[in-house]
Amino acid sequence: MTAGETIHVHREGKTAWVTLDRPPLNVLDIPMMKSLSRTLARLVTECDFLVFQGAGAKGFSAGAEVRDHASDRVAGMLAAFHDVFGQLVRADCLTLAAVHGHCLGGGMELATFCDFVIATESAQFGQPEIKLGCFPPVALLTLPELVGLRAALDLILTGRTLSATEARELGLVTRVVADDALAQAVNALLGELRALSPVALRLARRALWRSRQADFDADLAAIEQFYLGELMQTEDAREGVLAFLEKRAPAWKGR
Repeated sequence: MTAGETIHVHREGKTAWVTLDRPPLNVLDIPMMKSLSRTLARLVTECDFLVFQGAGAKGFSAGAEVRDHASDRVAGMLAAFHDVFGQLVRADCLTLAAVHGHCLGGGMELATFCDFVIATESAQFGQPEIKLGCFPPVALLTLPELVGLRAALDLILTGRTLSATEARELGLVTRVVADDALAQAVNALLGELRALSPVALRLARRALWRSRQADFDADLAAIEQFYLGELMQTEDAREGVLAFLEKRAPAWKGR
């Protein structure tokens, strides 16, 4: 079934494949984020497993639409995107990301928020927001826990790109597989999980998130307020977005 023009859902029993489909790089714009959030609101209560994947040959997702960082849209963009993570924090189903190609920015935030991340050897991960004069709010919360503070600082403050192998070594990826073995690997993992008690899996996941959920909600809200009230008021944040859209190097002013 289709949840929206850019979000497609395929159901097999208690498993749902959620496909991001906005060619060529599955960039997440506001309507797509809202469609994803509405889709998850239903699926997280109906399914035992959710598998996120990107359509097309180029990648999982290259992140949020840069145009949506404009001053008149950025608050709506953050609200729509962060609602997706609110759905996932409260989900009673297990989540898997099947990653190929580019997995950048908001795409990496979504993938690495999942319980399992299966990536192809040629997949690339990165949080390049700093190159636009911005930073990734969700990654600020999740990366220090996933990879440690020092590695999180490196990834967020340099915006560098990681290979799938590097991402696995840091703890961002569960398994790395051959480029032509992604579907097989995801189905194999689903087979392992389906052999286990669904209620035990559900309660174990809920217990893991229980102590972190209240802090996550409050911390993300505080970062979102800081993003809008501080970062997006700077000339450099506006210049970074404009330079990207105009396909030129940014002229930073340091204010």
